[in-house]
Formats: sequence, structure tokens, C-alpha cells
Amino acid sequence: MLQKMHNRQEPDVFAIRHRRRVTTFISLSVLLVVAVLCSIVLGQYYVPIQDLPAILAAGSSSADSLAASVVWEIRIPRIVLGLLVGASLGVAGTLMQAVFANPLAEPSIIGVTSGAGVGAAVVIVFNIGFLGTFTIPLGAFISAVIVTVVIYQLARSQGKVAVVNLILTGIAINAVCGAIISFMVYLAPTANREQIIFWQMGSLNGSQWKHVWVVLPITIIGLFIAFQLGKKLDVLALGERAAGHTGINVAQLRIVAIAASTVLTAGAVSFAGLIGFVGLIVPHLLRTITGPENKILLPASALAGAVLIASADVAARTMIPFADLPIGIFTALVGGPTFFILLRRMMRKGLH
Repeated sequence: MLQKMHNRQEPDVFAIRHRRRVTTFISLSVLLVVAVLCSIVLGQYYVPIQDLPAILAAGSSSADSLAASVVWEIRIPRIVLGLLVGASLGVAGTLMQAVFANPLAEPSIIGVTSGAGVGAAVVIVFNIGFLGTFTIPLGAFISAVIVTVVIYQLARSQGKVAVVNLILTGIAINAVCGAIISFMVYLAPTANREQIIFWQMGSLNGSQWKHVWVVLPITIIGLFIAFQLGKKLDVLALGERAAGHTGINVAQLRIVAIAASTVLTAGAVSFAGLIGFVGLIVPHLLRTITGPENKILLPASALAGAVLIASADVAARTMIPFADLPIGIFTALVGGPTFFILLRRMMRKGLH
């Protein structure tokens, strides 16, 4: 009798979980569409929503009118870049939390963001501009990858990299990078100093199609690799020994996951600057809704990250007239309190 009741309840649990996941993906998709439409319509130049279908249908070739030019040459490139950045940061955070088995982990642990900050600061302070608008993103990307590789190599002991060593090494190198950035800010002239500070707060201002075409392949490759790792990361969550018994090379899995997270984060922050809390709060919040399975969590984090950045960018462009505020302000305002609430909930569960 008890066995029959158990068998009857078990499908119900899976059915509820499935419905919750489907609802989550549908809700995120709807929110994404709403955020994109608001981003196209709202701003210093208001585009009437009734004119939007004609402008979008005509394509970029219709950019002879002011409204079409604003939509196709300014807003859509900015929106697309924001979606790529948000998806990249959300997935990168999910990978880090899976690799370190810690819901508080994010890409900054392995030095990606601090490394990017050093590269950008060096380019700005020394006025390096041989690639025009691509110089700062290139410097940030290269520096982010180099710092991550250095941290990984320094954390290696007897041919292996323990998670604790990686975290502690990351903390130390992040502190060094922070000191270098502070030194660069001190050396920089006033104009360059303001540019460094603004870059560190994150912004999509000045986004162009040429930036999109650079970030797009990086994001596609990173997301493709990340989504392939979902099932293996779920097995890793059972423990290294259990993962090893199933034939998974744990060390190789960690390297690939960290590499994918590094590429995604470096590609995102190199053009958008340092945007905090996305990689931390998005997977943490979704885990309470969809469950801990990474094969579900990874695509959901991509959607939610894109929604968060698109929404934050709308707020950044519209909150103060004729001002383009840094996105990082809004992600911190949303992410900080949300994370605190989730943390308190976890603490209460731990007490019971």
C-alpha cells in the first residue's frame, strides 16, 4: 500500500518540477521580449510603438529617417550587445558555482574581472589606441585571460589543482590586480581617471554593430561549450569520486568549465566594462526555482542574465533625462538586496 502511494506521489513531484521549469522559461522569454521592446522605444528620442513594425520590417536600409536611424544604428546594436553580455555573465556564473560547488562563487574568483580591469586601465592610462575603439576591449580581454591562466598555474600543486588552492590564489591575485588598478587611477590624468572609473562601473554606451560582430562568435562558442557540460557538471555535484567512477575526467572537466567561463566573462566585460552581481545572483536565484540541475540551469541563466542586463540598460538610459548612467549601479541595486534575501533564506533553512 505504501509502495503504491510512493509511486503515485513520485510522478507528481516530477510533474510539478517540469511545470515550474516550463513556466520559468516562458516567463523569462516574455520578460525578455518586453525588455527589448522597451529598450527600442524608450530613450532620449521616443519611438512611437505604432511605428515600430514598419521600421523593423524595412530593416537597416530604411535608416534614412531619424527614427529608423536611432533604432537600427544606435538602439538595436546596444540591445544585442547587452543580451550577449547578460547571457555570457549568467552562464559564466553558473559554471563557476558548479565547478566550485558553492552558490557564492562567480567569475571574479578566478581573476577574470580584475584582470580585465588591469588591461583596460593600462590601455587608458598610456593612451594606447592603435586599434581605435577596439583597443580597450582587446587589452581587457587579453589581460583577463592571462590573469586567469596565471592564477590556475600558481594554484597547481604536484600536478593537481585543488579547489581551495584556486580560490585562495584567486583572492591573492585579485588583491594585486586591485592595487595595480588603483595605482593606474592615481597616475592617470583627470579625463583618463574618469574613463577608468566609468569603465569599471559598466556601460553599453557607444555600442556599435562592429562590437556585436566581435562578441557574437565568442559568446556562441562559450555558450555551446557550457551547454555541453551540463550533464557532466550534474554528475560532478554528486562528488569527485562518484564522477570519476562514471568515467568523467574531473580535472579536465574543471579546466574546460573554467576556460568557458573565462572566455564568456572576458568577452562580455571587455566591451561592457565590469558589471557586477549578474554571474552571482542569476544562477543563485534560478536554482531556487528550477532546481540544481545544470542542464536546465545553464540555458535558464542565459535567458535571465539577458533579461537583467536589458532591463538595467533601459533604466540606465531613462531614469535621468539626457544622462546615460552605468549599468553596474542598477545590477548592484537589484542584486545586492536580492542576494541578501536569498542568503537569509538559506541561513534559516540551515537552522532547521
